[in-house]
Amino acid sequence: MSGGGPHGRPLRIGNASGFYGDRFDAMKEMLTGGELDVLTGDYLAELTMLILGRDRLKNPDRGYARTFLRQLEECLGLAVERGTKIVANAGGLNPAGLADAVRELAARLGIAVRVAHVEGDDLLGTGRFPGALTANAYLGGAGITACLDAGAEVVVTGRVTDAALVTGPAAWHFGWAGSDYDRLAGAVVAGHVLECGTQATGGNYSRFADRAHQLTHPGFPLAEIHEDGSAVITKHPGTGGFVELGTVTEQLLYETGSARYAGPDVTARLDTVRLTQDGPDRVRIHGVRGEAPPPTLKVGLNRLGGYRNEVVFVLTGLDIEAKAELVRRQMDEALRTSKSAPAHVRWELSRTDRPDADTEETASALLRLVVRDQNQDAVGRALSGAAVELALASYPGFHVTAPPGKGAPYGVFEAAYVERGEVPHVAVLPDGERRAVPVHLQETRPLAPVEDPDLPEPLPAGPTRRVPLGLIAGARSGDKGGDANVGVWVESDAAWRWLVHTLTVDRFRELLHMKAPPAIEARGPGQSPATATPVSAEEGRLTVTRHPLPNLRALNFMVEGLLGEGVAAQHRFDPQAKALGEWLRSRHLDIPEALL
Repeated sequence: MSGGGPHGRPLRIGNASGFYGDRFDAMKEMLTGGELDVLTGDYLAELTMLILGRDRLKNPDRGYARTFLRQLEECLGLAVERGTKIVANAGGLNPAGLADAVRELAARLGIAVRVAHVEGDDLLGTGRFPGALTANAYLGGAGITACLDAGAEVVVTGRVTDAALVTGPAAWHFGWAGSDYDRLAGAVVAGHVLECGTQATGGNYSRFADRAHQLTHPGFPLAEIHEDGSAVITKHPGTGGFVELGTVTEQLLYETGSARYAGPDVTARLDTVRLTQDGPDRVRIHGVRGEAPPPTLKVGLNRLGGYRNEVVFVLTGLDIEAKAELVRRQMDEALRTSKSAPAHVRWELSRTDRPDADTEETASALLRLVVRDQNQDAVGRALSGAAVELALASYPGFHVTAPPGKGAPYGVFEAAYVERGEVPHVAVLPDGERRAVPVHLQETRPLAPVEDPDLPEPLPAGPTRRVPLGLIAGARSGDKGGDANVGVWVESDAAWRWLVHTLTVDRFRELLHMKAPPAIEARGPGQSPATATPVSAEEGRLTVTRHPLPNLRALNFMVEGLLGEGVAAQHRFDPQAKALGEWLRSRHLDIPEALL
């Protein structure tokens, strides 16, 4: 394999999209804002694959992110002129179709450009997953490497891992082998920081309050990746936002689980990551260790789960609980006796009301009713009829935020695993050659458990003050299918000594109102040290697992099953657990005054 550039020069690789629907002008901003070797775009998520699957049902020629084409229309010439290669997973379910569309666009614009694509991830036609709308394996970056090695200037892929958009170009640029685990692991970590765009430059940052003036228009991030796998996260000069230890730490914790971050290229050890402030808006990532990738590939499955509908009742003033109980009893009875009663009924009361409120809005609580069924009539006519008929026969002040409609289809996400050798990984080169990407099965083997991390001594006792956890801790949370993660971090060694001994699994579930039976210890093969406890929360019996990451002064909590069947099913008020960390930060604890 030949490298794409001199090994002494770092690879400057940027990001212009964190999701399908991100800032449209980001591609142009990144191409004109400074020097870049490669510009990546992450357009895919679990929900996106469902959306693209429904697009493909309507038109088999679709199934890719059409926004990417519109961005290229004004940016392809810029990229070619500046020598910046573009690598994006915007191909979704139809990377070959998108590659053809890019060629047609280039021809129409009179631009000579070499286009390649990566395919093989789509397993829907194999018959292994009956009933699925989409079935896509998460491929690594080797196919991207092969395309770039063949001279491609634009590479579009289907469902590769988000980090593969960085590992592929890095392996091409430096000529890394598939067994260069430490180098690849460093690129995976850098890719994980870049993949969500401006979340690395201050967006969604829990410690934003003192820097909010810089976040009107945050710039997108880039990484300077070195031959040894270390990297510096930064952004173009003069752009908004900021890059600091906290923004990088939070993004590292986002949507991760144990100390092992496993992917098809390598298993990155998050417990080895070290961060150093390398100057203004520059954070150096170094020390990352890598291990062999797992012997299987994850497959994301989306299927249509049925139909859902909802109605939100507004409860104002006094007797909120009694009003909620009355309308719930009335609706439950009406739905139960309906000819097409919905199969699943769920209620949530949000106490947004305040006593002696000076506005009607702040005097009101919201009672949310969600119904699901395979039959659209059961969530449409049955719900709307029952709700409308109560208008003059229920609690005082009865009204709803909007009348229920006909009901809409919802999706369900599941994860499956298949042997790596059973998934074709094909690079379709600019000249049309189809090159199979080899699988080194001898390098994929089960890993030994991670050793218990060395934890510091507890902070000495002293005076405390009862204040929100967020005064000393940052957090970021998100979804992984039906599970949620909450990463919590602090800035100082003293705060870490307090946090690691205070925020136990028991305290975590106490703060988030999760009650549990007696704790049990649980460790699976190859998992990092953790305390796993089945809990009884708002969603039923769940499992909470804590993973300490001392180098980052961070704890990562996994809550299994909190999100039900995934974001598309909209199982709870916050269907992607985006604000779970902020709720945790708002909870009050007795915190040592020395830390405040």
